[in-house]
Amino acid sequence: MRCAVIGAGAWGTALADLLASNGNETVIWAHEPDVAQAIEECHENRRFLAGQQLASSLRATNDQGAALRGAELVVYATPSQHLRRIARAGASHVTSHAILAVASKGVEHGTLALMTDVIAGEVKARAVVGVSGPSFANEVVARHPTAIVAASSDAGAALAVQEVFASPTFRVYTSDDVTGVELGGALKNVMAIATGIVEGVGFGFNSRAALITRGLHEMTRLGVALGASAATFAGLAGVGDLVLTCTGAQSRNRQLGVEIGKGATLDEALRGKETVAEGVATTESAMQLAARHDVDMPIVEMVHRILFDGHAAQDAVPELMARELRSEQDL
Repeated sequence: MRCAVIGAGAWGTALADLLASNGNETVIWAHEPDVAQAIEECHENRRFLAGQQLASSLRATNDQGAALRGAELVVYATPSQHLRRIARAGASHVTSHAILAVASKGVEHGTLALMTDVIAGEVKARAVVGVSGPSFANEVVARHPTAIVAASSDAGAALAVQEVFASPTFRVYTSDDVTGVELGGALKNVMAIATGIVEGVGFGFNSRAALITRGLHEMTRLGVALGASAATFAGLAGVGDLVLTCTGAQSRNRQLGVEIGKGATLDEALRGKETVAEGVATTESAMQLAARHDVDMPIVEMVHRILFDGHAAQDAVPELMARELRSEQDL
């Protein structure tokens, strides 16, 4: 299959390497000229995935039109808040029969649109598939066993994405719950910031386990309010991705939370970082979604207060613990 990957961060690069290694003719589009040049000439993304050798057949370009030309599968893996602009710029080059896979994770500012909805709105009349699950990019490139979910209302498109990505070390499950899979991938980043804050403040594993569990409950509650299946949040795109991002040392969102828990402001924690911690933007969008659907999300609210209102991180957990006692199951 002729494949184009739009976005050459760590995740986009890992997916492009996987597609190329599976024997697909694959071109990755990079915004940064040095990234495209390094992949093309040295088979390495030195800026975002240093030290990982990429498939020799993988091609790279700064020309989105050239990357998209003739592609039967287009994978979008840009930062969520840039996805619409980038997709719009390349829309005229996408073939009419292409399947569009969306690997970006987040909720768009203002519109509160999921990433698959952004793509469906900008690149119309094509099948769209959301791709999410517990997957650190460097482990995918290193061929550590990984499992993710491909979700679409078009069963044939989900199966096509499943088959093109599947390998001995990369297992893909299908789903028709696009909303649940997408929300799981977006909201887990907010919970990872919260977990990092708890760790940075100095609390231990009891606190982390409680926060992850109640965070999953909040994610599920919002998902159900938006029409998702609660069962999706018990799967790879829900609890799977949540546990990885809240506990893994490679998680940018968790590390951001650790720095804030230790006393850094949001500006200080973000300063000098080239990679994006998607949970920051998603925190604002999640707050708006919760308000729109009248869903109680105390952890998201607390993260928002700490990030944007200057609330003291060390006060957050005691305040959450002091909330009114209630039943655990209240969906």
